[in-house]
Amino acid sequence: MSNSTRAKNADVPSDRDQLMTVYGRKPVLEALETPGLQCQTLHWSRSNRDQGSASAILKQARARNVTVREHSRESLARISRNGKQDQGVALDIHCPRFASLDTLARVAGEPGCRVLALDGITNPQNVGMILRSAAAAGIEGILYPKKGVASLGPLVIKASAGTAFHAPIVTCGDLHDALKKLKLAGFCIATLDGAANKSAFDYVPQTGTVFVLGGETDGVSKASTELATVTLKIPMAPAIESLNVAVTASLIAFMPQLRR
Repeated sequence: MSNSTRAKNADVPSDRDQLMTVYGRKPVLEALETPGLQCQTLHWSRSNRDQGSASAILKQARARNVTVREHSRESLARISRNGKQDQGVALDIHCPRFASLDTLARVAGEPGCRVLALDGITNPQNVGMILRSAAAAGIEGILYPKKGVASLGPLVIKASAGTAFHAPIVTCGDLHDALKKLKLAGFCIATLDGAANKSAFDYVPQTGTVFVLGGETDGVSKASTELATVTLKIPMAPAIESLNVAVTASLIAFMPQLRR
């Protein structure tokens, strides 16, 4: 699937912070057909022909009383930010669990507040599975950098089984800056490293904790490691060097001593 999505976020919470714009006919139609999604506005190119999948999109939008706004092809490309692949349609979806860094910083002092930070995870399948586990476990936030991580697009959404729309995503421009801000707010920064002395199963947080999940190839970045308050490991049998990052995220998300 080549079509994509984007999410916008700023430090000050607003309605716009909680919008994801999906584009491309198949992703848009799938979203409109998904029960429970708060579809707000369908952006429609005047050059579209009311037939085939385009007709099905319009029919579904009208059945759900979704606002339809017509645009020139150029104007719609500015909304989708991908005129080559938007196929003349884009859809704004309200994601109530999306948040800002400021919102997250305000709960730093709560010991059961858990945040996962994505640090160089480029495989959409892994990112999608992490979002699914985080949403299922009630994680308070997922730091999602705009660069260096698989984009929040159809491949990630598919791997998350649609739970990306319900995940507590906090987009940020730069992960290092976001981690610094949360650390100053009172969060503990915990990195995962197989060579660490302390087991994640023995870690009992005294404040909110950001668990930094490293990329598939290089692990946690040097910049994130330098900010770490504590380094943890997942104990494994001697013959096993590491776990898949999505599996690690799931273990962290469901550790009983870390939950409220």
